[in-house]
Amino acid sequence: QVQLVESGGGLVQPGGSLRLSCVASGRTFSINGMAWYRQAPGKQRESVAAITSGGRTNYADSVKGRFTISRDNAKKMVYLQMNSLKPEDTAVYYCNVGMTSASGYAYNYWGQGTQVTVSS
Repeated sequence: QVQLVESGGGLVQPGGSLRLSCVASGRTFSINGMAWYRQAPGKQRESVAAITSGGRTNYADSVKGRFTISRDNAKKMVYLQMNSLKPEDTAVYYCNVGMTSASGYAYNYWGQGTQVTVSS
C-alpha cells in the first residue's frame, strides 16, 4: 500500500506565496514522474506542474513563471513553490506519483488534496 500526504495549503492574500509538500510512504517501489494537479469548484481537475525522475519539468501556461516544482528522491517528496498567487489559483491541490514495481507494472497514486485559497 502506498500513501501520499500533502501539506502546506491554506489561506493567502493575492500576491502571496505558499509551498506545498507531498511525501510518499509505504511500498513505494521505483518512483517515476511526480506532479501536482488542482481542481477548482465546478471545474475539472487540471495539471499544474510535473517533474520527471531526471528532473525535467513542465508547467501549465497559467502558472509558468510563478510556480516551481521540485523533488527530493531520497525523501520521496515533491514540492510546489507557489509565488505571486492569484484568486484564480484557488483550488484543491493534489499530489500525483507514478511508480513501477519490481515486476514492471506501472501504478499511479493520488493524495487526498490540500486546499489553497487566495483571497483578500
